[in-house]
Amino acid sequence: MMIPGTREDWIPWLAARGGELWTGIAFLTRIPFVRGAPASEAGTLAQAVWAFPLVGVIVGVVGALVYALAHRLGLPPWPAAALAVAATLAVTGGLHEDGLADTADGFGGGETRERKLDIMRDARIGTYGVCALILSLLLRAGALASLADPGHVAAALIAAHAAARATMPALMFFLAPARNDGLSFAAGTPSAARVAASVVIAVVVLLISLGLVLTIAALIVLAIAAVLMAGLSERQIGGQTGDVLGAIEQVSEILVLLVALR
Repeated sequence: MMIPGTREDWIPWLAARGGELWTGIAFLTRIPFVRGAPASEAGTLAQAVWAFPLVGVIVGVVGALVYALAHRLGLPPWPAAALAVAATLAVTGGLHEDGLADTADGFGGGETRERKLDIMRDARIGTYGVCALILSLLLRAGALASLADPGHVAAALIAAHAAARATMPALMFFLAPARNDGLSFAAGTPSAARVAASVVIAVVVLLISLGLVLTIAALIVLAIAAVLMAGLSERQIGGQTGDVLGAIEQVSEILVLLVALR
């Protein structure tokens, strides 16, 4: 991902980065008519991780627009916030929520590593997963409703979705896959440069959206959350899976929204 030194190298470099961005959008969202390289191809998703925060910006903007429209139509903060969260769910297809529910079920309901992994792969949802989803939805909608002002809501949504999607590449880099199959294993380990690029993009979005003080606070709590999730996942299943990545996205999104309340 080295920046080209000559003008002639810029076109293929930009084309490659554009393809990786498209892959990130195609994998992380359900936006129609977007086609990227298949995420199942070895290394393809790992190459696209730098663009994850940019995909988060898109998701956050959609939620912000829905909240602004609901506010414009005279809806109170809570229904408007619920609609904004629903809009982000529609854009992503509940991808990260599914990971959160599966992780909660596996970590909470399995007695052995193998049983935990089996539960996480099961399409059915259990009590732990339901409770985790309810808490996630309530906390996100509650935070947005507490912000109330459409401008503040927009800033918080964009910051939260961008920053949360930068924690996933970090976990992929520092924690090995728990399985020898599945999407997380096929994705491979992203390079340090691509993980650093995703973090830099997320920090820039945080600074623009929340300002310096809240950005520092958000980075501190996100770092703590990532370390704790990595340690928990290592102890529970010996590594990370796609579900664990979805879970850290959800936790990170909630934390940034709560920081934005300050």
